[in-house]
Amino acid sequence: MSTAISWRSTAAGWRAEMARPLFFGELLIRLSPPGKQLIVQGRSLDLHVGGAEANVAIGLASLGHTTRMVSRVPDNALGTLALSVLRGAGVDCSTVATGGERMGLYFLTPGAGQRAAEVVYDRAGSAFATASLSDFDWDAAFAGATHLHMSGITPALGPASSAMAIAAARAAKDRGLTLIFDGNYRARLWEAWDSDPRTTLSALIGMTDILFGNHRDVALLLGRAFSGDGSDRRREAADAAFDAFPNLRIIASTARQADDSDHNRIAARIDARDRFVQTEEVTVSGIVDRIGAGDAFAAGVLHVLLDDEADLERAAEAGLGLTVLKHALPGDASFHTKADLQAFLDGHRDVRR
Repeated sequence: MSTAISWRSTAAGWRAEMARPLFFGELLIRLSPPGKQLIVQGRSLDLHVGGAEANVAIGLASLGHTTRMVSRVPDNALGTLALSVLRGAGVDCSTVATGGERMGLYFLTPGAGQRAAEVVYDRAGSAFATASLSDFDWDAAFAGATHLHMSGITPALGPASSAMAIAAARAAKDRGLTLIFDGNYRARLWEAWDSDPRTTLSALIGMTDILFGNHRDVALLLGRAFSGDGSDRRREAADAAFDAFPNLRIIASTARQADDSDHNRIAARIDARDRFVQTEEVTVSGIVDRIGAGDAFAAGVLHVLLDDEADLERAAEAGLGLTVLKHALPGDASFHTKADLQAFLDGHRDVRR
């Protein structure tokens, strides 16, 4: 797994002056009934391509960053569709392998009013979940990469995926990459097998430099309760995480108050070891689609941190801006541009002509 290939001579042509994040995780097809119907009502389904890591890759590519995806999809029409969406957004898919029998799916019942959204997974035995580390061209994947982004969804898929996630993280750290990890705790996935999420996630976060997670994630890892009420209590959880995981440099999170499925209030926060920043709360109404909002937040934060890890204030503002914009966009990923983000941050809400 040595990175003998020089990034300067790769076909992707990644530039030396730019951060070059690599994303490792499963690509998924999402199916949901239109018009906020229940699945039992629907006679048609809207289709979107997503996946936690892929959503961040798309979000950053749309903002002008060079991103590369490592995954595996079946050699069929659904796999081709997934790749076409990522490539269309500007994501390098040259290291996405083909193999396996099926595409991972999930079905979403959209939320409306006081009814919460609900997800049903159909991803067992997917091309990614049945992959092994040797199915991927890691020399080509790591060539020129500066960061590796992963999430807690990959290790939740089963024992093989769990081991693969830890091995990929170790390989990245051996090569000097910055490891970015999003907790993305999915109880239903962990509970489907004889798992030990605390031990597995602790091993991964022990190697992590930038963590997307909140006080609930820290509570799961450390086996003690933390309150999310107030900045002092949230700082208590961050300090505990920094003490437990010496490699951690930054923890980013959102605080969300869901008044109902159509009306949320959101603030963004970033903790470093020596300070923290927290934005004012923004009201989000008329929500079109909440799925992927956390991934949009990660893309907005990284949009700044990939260039300047010390600029926490601007990173928090960009993360909040992109997650708010994502609530008005159908599908799993943010396709908003730098101009879209800047217009939001500048307060422009009228038609842009």
